[in-house]
Amino acid sequence: MCGVRLLLLSDIHANHTALQAVLNDAAKRRYDQVIHLGDALGYGPHPREVLDALRELDAVCVLGNHDDMLLQYADGRRETKDSIVSMALMWQLARLSERDVAWVRLWRDGIDDPDVGARYRHGTPVSLDDYTDSVPAAREAFAQWQGRLGFVGHTHIPAVYATLNSPVGDWIKAQQFADGGSYMVPPSTRVILNPGSVGQPRDGNPQASYAVFDTVRAHFEVFRVPYDIERAQEAALEAGLPQVLAARLAIGK
Repeated sequence: MCGVRLLLLSDIHANHTALQAVLNDAAKRRYDQVIHLGDALGYGPHPREVLDALRELDAVCVLGNHDDMLLQYADGRRETKDSIVSMALMWQLARLSERDVAWVRLWRDGIDDPDVGARYRHGTPVSLDDYTDSVPAAREAFAQWQGRLGFVGHTHIPAVYATLNSPVGDWIKAQQFADGGSYMVPPSTRVILNPGSVGQPRDGNPQASYAVFDTVRAHFEVFRVPYDIERAQEAALEAGLPQVLAARLAIGK
């Protein structure tokens, strides 16, 4: 297999301001393929702009739980609620074209990439909605999935969970990357890697998060990127979205 460098994005949540900062930063690092690990939509004020950008990147996109909820609303399969999540998704749905929604319908709940030997999924390698957010959760995922490389999002926290190819539970290591950082995947180790959130980080660092994975070196690197948070907040408030969605961007929670 020829080596590739994957640009790993997740949880943009319709924050185009953060996405642009990430893409400007990533342009310096060379990459061959863009993988988006779900939740392009939800929460933020720029649903069309984010989808346009992902299309332009020819990104491989997997379905996130917010993307899936938007499709359920579009089809009348879900009742609207008086909740922040519901309000943001209904606002976005009214602004997306039929072409946009049709494209999101093509996103799959998980993709196996035989060339890279990886699985891309939103929550865990075996779930759309569950979180890979602790050693016990990772242990359960490793028990149900026998792959070597799993890339996930959903937690909004960049991290790696690793286990040796031995009876699961013997050894699981967790590492987070609040300030960025890198991880070399050791031979015979199985890993679940999370690039963090582009548009709504939740690890206390409000800077946008993304990662690059080099398949030749088995090297995973997380980058944190400052962006114009005030501009993103103003766009959310001008759109009439709930104030809490703007406020939380500044604290990374």
